[in-house]
Amino acid sequence: MTTAESVSNAFVNRAIDFLTGEYLPKIERCLEQLTDEQIWWRSNEESNSIGNLVLHLCGNARQWIVCGLGSQPDNRTRDAEFARREPLPRGELLPLLRSTIADVETVLRQLDRTTLLETRTIQGSEVEILQAIFHVTEHFSMHTGQIIMMTKMLTQKDLRFYDF
Repeated sequence: MTTAESVSNAFVNRAIDFLTGEYLPKIERCLEQLTDEQIWWRSNEESNSIGNLVLHLCGNARQWIVCGLGSQPDNRTRDAEFARREPLPRGELLPLLRSTIADVETVLRQLDRTTLLETRTIQGSEVEILQAIFHVTEHFSMHTGQIIMMTKMLTQKDLRFYDF
């Protein structure tokens, strides 16, 4: 295996690890600590609820990875992710998040690692496959942090992500 192939494999595998082993479990832990009312609470009309952020993460990851790099049609309605006010129960929200991450992982595992510098049209722009993967990974990181902060504010608890 060449150095370039090794780097490509490491990049994709690390993205999968972040999404499945870091961000998903942390969001799951947060959602498990909250009531449906807390999941859909907004501090003000200009802010998003945790529920809206989860819908947004699912929409974004599906559009960029499952549709943009995979073969699924892109039917995303981004504004609806933020406009939703009627609570989707945690029992429906968690499976949606888990199935999204599972679909993303499937696409990434099947991806030809030699194509990372090829371009795809996503959200009307030409982006490299590498850029799409990096975007989804950093996007998940940012919103996971928001979800963690909001959960700590609402529960006033240590979420105990790490056992030190």
